[in-house]
Amino acid sequence: IKNYSMKDLTEKTRNSKRVFKGLFLDVRKDEVILPDGHIGTREWINHPGAVCCIPVLKNGKICLIQQYRYSVRKHMIELPAGKLDIGEKPKDCAKRELEEEIGYQANNIKLLTVMYPAVGFANEKMYLFIAKELKKTKINLDQDEFIQLVPKTLEEAIQMIWDGQISDAKTIIGLLWAERILR
Repeated sequence: IKNYSMKDLTEKTRNSKRVFKGLFLDVRKDEVILPDGHIGTREWINHPGAVCCIPVLKNGKICLIQQYRYSVRKHMIELPAGKLDIGEKPKDCAKRELEEEIGYQANNIKLLTVMYPAVGFANEKMYLFIAKELKKTKINLDQDEFIQLVPKTLEEAIQMIWDGQISDAKTIIGLLWAERILR
């Protein structure tokens, strides 16, 4: 094991190449100068950013959602979340996602933290909001989106984490934040 005493661990981009550009994914392959001067390769996803919301219903329950996630081939229980549109502000995206996915408008929405869910391969920046004083509207899902609402008490949701029923990282982080600020 090498023991580096370098003070600056920054890697500098030497060149960057787009490997794939899809509707959502923008995959890059960069050649970088490592802190010790050697050359390395970094493959990463350029991500537009996202939001995650903790919707607190009038009865105090957290409105979780269940959906099938093709990438892991499982039904997942999650907090509502979504990708930022180009030029969209995180708070506006959070409001939009709440109405689209669970059919509620938030009269009180507050940013709790910013997190980076996958620093090993993506630059995704995710904004975590808590949404209260919800007003029922109408669910407006995307054409390829199928979601079931799963309202749970905070205690039930936290227990679902410890029982392994909730394994989505953003949801675990969001519920632990909810436990800290709602109790």
